Amino acid sequence: MKKLSIFVFISLLIIQMPQAQSMFEKYSGQDVGNPKLKGNFQFDSKLQKFTLTGAGYNLWFERDEFYFVSQPVEGDFIISASLKFLGTGVDPHRKMGLMIRESGAEDAVYADAAVHGDGLTSLQYREKAGAATLEKAAEKKDAPDFVQLERKGNEIIFRASKNGAVLTEIARVQLALGAKVLAGMFIGSHNVDVLEKAEFWNVRIEKPAAEGIDGYRNPSPSRLEILDVTTGMREVIYETETHIEAPNWSRDGKYLIYNSGGKLYKFDLKKRVPELINTGNVVANNNDHGISFDGKMLAISSGTEINGKNVSAIYTVPVKGGTPKQITPKGPSYWHGWSPDGKWLSYCAERNGVYDVYKIPANGGEEIQLTTAEGLDDGPEFSPDGKYIYFNSTRTGMMQIWRMKPDGSEQEQVTFDHFQNWFAHPSPDGKQLIMISYPPEVPATSHPHNQRVMLRTMPVDGKEIKVAAFLYGGQGTINVPSWSPDSKKVAFVSFTY
Repeated sequence: MKKLSIFVFISLLIIQMPQAQSMFEKYSGQDVGNPKLKGNFQFDSKLQKFTLTGAGYNLWFERDEFYFVSQPVEGDFIISASLKFLGTGVDPHRKMGLMIRESGAEDAVYADAAVHGDGLTSLQYREKAGAATLEKAAEKKDAPDFVQLERKGNEIIFRASKNGAVLTEIARVQLALGAKVLAGMFIGSHNVDVLEKAEFWNVRIEKPAAEGIDGYRNPSPSRLEILDVTTGMREVIYETETHIEAPNWSRDGKYLIYNSGGKLYKFDLKKRVPELINTGNVVANNNDHGISFDGKMLAISSGTEINGKNVSAIYTVPVKGGTPKQITPKGPSYWHGWSPDGKWLSYCAERNGVYDVYKIPANGGEEIQLTTAEGLDDGPEFSPDGKYIYFNSTRTGMMQIWRMKPDGSEQEQVTFDHFQNWFAHPSPDGKQLIMISYPPEVPATSHPHNQRVMLRTMPVDGKEIKVAAFLYGGQGTINVPSWSPDSKKVAFVSFTY
């Protein structure tokens, strides 16, 4: 179900958003175990990519030698990265991966997500300082290109993915670690006379919300990111202690628009500084907003009083700001799409206790109900050729992606898997969709904050769905159209506590 953004009640006075220290500035490198050949790391700030060079006899037995790039982290967290070896290598047992380690001592307690040169993938761990290393290996030697370690109390979970597949759990182990640990990337050569190299990108440390924390009442710090859907490279373009949501990409490709604290902000992609958009007295904006195909108008959804109730209504306003015009006389109504000719707005609305898809003339008028099936229908967005409206629906049990003609006819299911799929956004070239997918245990009618979610792409012809990004997010990550005009990139928000 939809909710008004509670952030409007928390802070309607946000003018400037405090920027957080960059996550990448917190990393430092060290040789562990005094290897014969010293290691180093380089960071490409443009690509946000780490290159590690290191040696060492091994990460094994009662002591280790390797090169480690890490930062201190407290409590529960998830560390993830894409990775690959550079060069053919010398020893098939060279290792790279992610590590959670109690200290930089050579015999410290640790757990790692290790990828070997011969493809062996394993969770390695040392239960006590000075004890022998233990291992839980994957069944097949099929080196992943994405790895993830999660610390959840005293439990360490290793997951991995390859070629856009969903995450597979490799192993988990109970391990007593201190409250503060070192978390990061490592490289080891398994040969004291050899230096090996590996690259790590899409490196993220994300702290999940504590048990019982609600994303509405306890909004999280945020990262505004851009994903290259072809290469899978992610770029963090803005970090803030303030909660932000739902970036739109302007039609000229020069800026993003997102909501925070009930207001809307323009984020210039060159200046990389947010600027408040004037929406008059409409200052309870939620995360359902977007720019018309001609780039001139902005549709927004904002809390207002209708028939004595505080509900969301849809407005339009010039994209540069101004006095909004209320379009929907009834509420709650949540915008999701413009028709390519600019004549219609599509939206999700609750009428008589049921959420369905509607459309209404962009200048106002009578709303037209497009869906009547039992269950929640949400997220309606026009395809760029105007032939379809894509939406998500629980009518077959799970939340899945559907599409229909703009008059509501020929409704057909598009996705059929066991994930809860929300908010399918067609690319401007009309070739593919991107959606946010929740794990199956999340209720079909809910799209909450504070979840391990996936952004997934799918060709419009219905071929294989692939994972474009694994992240911690959910509500507000990608609710609205967010493709770049050239259909190569997508903007989204990830969260961390």
